[in-house]
Amino acid sequence: MRADRLVSLVLLLRQRGRMTAETLATELEVSTRTVLRDIEALSAAGVPVYAERGRHGGFSLLPDFQTALTGLNHDEALALLVAGSRRGAQLFGLGSALASAMLKVVDALPEGLRDTAADAARRLLIDPETDLLSRRVAIEEVPDAIAAEVRRAVLAGHKLRIHYKAVDQPPKWRTVDPIGLVTVREQGYLLANRAGEDRTYRLSRVLAAEELDEPAQRPATVDLDRAWQERNARFRTGGDKVAVLVRVDPVRREHLVGTALAVCAEEADADGWLRLNVIFQDARHAEWALWQHANDAEVLAPQWLRTSLGNRASTVAARYGPSS
Repeated sequence: MRADRLVSLVLLLRQRGRMTAETLATELEVSTRTVLRDIEALSAAGVPVYAERGRHGGFSLLPDFQTALTGLNHDEALALLVAGSRRGAQLFGLGSALASAMLKVVDALPEGLRDTAADAARRLLIDPETDLLSRRVAIEEVPDAIAAEVRRAVLAGHKLRIHYKAVDQPPKWRTVDPIGLVTVREQGYLLANRAGEDRTYRLSRVLAAEELDEPAQRPATVDLDRAWQERNARFRTGGDKVAVLVRVDPVRREHLVGTALAVCAEEADADGWLRLNVIFQDARHAEWALWQHANDAEVLAPQWLRTSLGNRASTVAARYGPSS
């Protein structure tokens, strides 16, 4: 355990330069006395750590000191940074170990790629809403070629041209300014601007994608978690969005969730079915989505949607009934 901490201490000093014992103790989650003992151990082992006194003093490494770490390519390091910067490690009690691992990942990159990899990781957000310990998720498939093209445009800061099929609309080509990529319940979304307005596109509805050479018009930095929360809140409360209370057979849950914009609440019914509060784009979207589930789902509210689905079912039953 101490060996790992010593490595982490060296990496912190390499990446951040001069640091006080108090700051190191906070980063390593140990006492200041432990940090001072570790500094002494490093010096005894020949690691060139030296102290500077005074108001702006602290501990530093000699500028040319190098550590032997396994190298990673940009995509490998990016994947680890993205996976490691989210809530999963905290849920499994691996926060401290993960912080140390992430320092090693960053340090393993060639110097010119460190900043770009860290910035790239901030453009990708993994499951900001999902309870990873209790919720089962279904993986939404997106062709590798499309996902790679979208990702390249997001990370490079270039405009992106997508052939997109919205619900109940024919596919259309759109040119957007990509901001970041988000996965929620293993469904991928592209956050972008289009003609100066916020837009969110579901990746499974992108039929083709083309990265353009033109720079995207977007902020230099982004808080992707905050951006997602703000857009998600607008989805739930703005425009013609429709909230539906529905009972669904558990085997059909993921399919139903996949057709909705969001799930606000979920609980189990006494008969084993699930009761969900889901948000749809509009009335037409809600009716279309619930009709797909036939007897595997029951709308409880709003009443107008129950009536509409009932009328549709009666029409179909009359058309195909024995008398016809």
